Amino acid sequence: MLFRSAFLTLCLFALLFNLGNVEAQPITAKEWVVSEVDGTIVRKSFESDVPTPIASISKLIVVMVVMDAYQDLNESIPLTTKIKDNLPSQLTRKTLIELALIPSNNRAAQTLCENYPGGFNVCVYAMNQKLISLGMIDSVVYEPTGLDRRNVSTATQLVELAKAAAKYPIISESDKKPSVEIQSKKRKLVFHNTNPLVIKESQHVTMTKTGWTRPAGGCIVTMYHGRIYVILGSRNTHTRIAEVSYLYGLTKDKNS
Repeated sequence: MLFRSAFLTLCLFALLFNLGNVEAQPITAKEWVVSEVDGTIVRKSFESDVPTPIASISKLIVVMVVMDAYQDLNESIPLTTKIKDNLPSQLTRKTLIELALIPSNNRAAQTLCENYPGGFNVCVYAMNQKLISLGMIDSVVYEPTGLDRRNVSTATQLVELAKAAAKYPIISESDKKPSVEIQSKKRKLVFHNTNPLVIKESQHVTMTKTGWTRPAGGCIVTMYHGRIYVILGSRNTHTRIAEVSYLYGLTKDKNS
C-alpha cells in the first residue's frame, strides 16, 4: 500500500512537471514551420501538413497573379462597391497592391481581382492555378481577401508561397514599408503595416504577410533574418508576432 501511494505521488509530480513545461511554451499556433529560404525545413509543429484557413495570406496570391498578367500598375481603376471603407473611389493598381499587402486592405484585394483580365472568376481560377504550379496541392482559395474560411493551406506548403512571393520586387519592396499614405479629398489617410517587425527591424524582413479571422486565428508568413517563418492559428494578432520572435530565438543557432 505504501509503495502504491509513493508510486502515485511520483506519477502526479511527473504529470504536473510536464504540464508546467507545456504551459511555459509560448506557442499558441495550431501549425508552424521554420524553413531555410531554399525550403529546407528547420523546425515544424506536429500538424503542419493539415489544411487550415489562411485569412489574408490569400492577398499574396492575388498580387502575384496580377503581376503575372503584366497589368498596368499606373492605371487608375474604380474601387469595388461590394466592400465599403473610407478609401477614394479610384486608385492606381500599384497603390491597391500596396494597400492589399501593407495594411491588408480587403477592398483593395477585391478590386484587384475584379479588374483582372476576364474578371473576378478568372482571377480566382488563376490564383488556384498559381497554387498548383507551386506544388501546393492541399491549398485552395475561393476569393482574394481571405474572409472566406474555405481559403486553406498548410504551414509546410506556405513555405513554397513565401519563396515564390519573395521573387516579386513589388512584394518585397512594399513589405518593407511601415505604412502607406493615401490622399482622400482634403485629408491624408495613413495605413500602417500589420507586421510590427517591419517597423522595428525592416532590414531583416524580406517579405511578409499577415492574416486574421476568427476561423483562421492569427497568421503570418514572413522571411525574417534569412529564414521563412509560417504561423497559422495563433491566438490573436499579437501572439503571431511573439511566436515568430520566439521561434527565431529557438532556431537561430541550430540547424535542426
